[in-house]
Amino acid sequence: MSIAQTIIQELEMEAATTRRVLARVPEEKFAWAPHTKSRTLGELAMHIAGNPGSVMTLASQNPAEIPAFGDATPRSTAEILTTLDDSVAEARGMLEGMSDAQLTELWRVSANGKEIMAMPRMAFLRSVLLNHWYHHRGQMSVYLRELDVPLPSIYGPSADENPFE
Repeated sequence: MSIAQTIIQELEMEAATTRRVLARVPEEKFAWAPHTKSRTLGELAMHIAGNPGSVMTLASQNPAEIPAFGDATPRSTAEILTTLDDSVAEARGMLEGMSDAQLTELWRVSANGKEIMAMPRMAFLRSVLLNHWYHHRGQMSVYLRELDVPLPSIYGPSADENPFE
């Protein structure tokens, strides 16, 4: 199995879990945030949904330049899910086109012309495509719990859902 195929396998498994979490985002609470310094629920949902495609677009460039950040506010939960599906498909397509040599080569990224990272491309993907995605999904779980939205099972039972029963 190629390096890309191992990443794709994890991406697809985690995408299904992420989709279950994002499907619970209530439209009437898109503007809610737990703190004035935090993203709103809608912004966080769109950040999570768009992450795979955005990260792969960045990873496909070498050297890469960090783009300007900004998260859209969704109009509906359906838009969030469509964004996620499109983003995962985009990431999968880009990964399918990458060889082991491309994934192990030194990859560099700059911000405002200053290099901030230099590592094998696959290390960047592990850290920012996958781990960063899981981090924000965990944030979303806390947001949803604070809003008293029932949480789906992620890696095992939640207080609201037990896949083993």
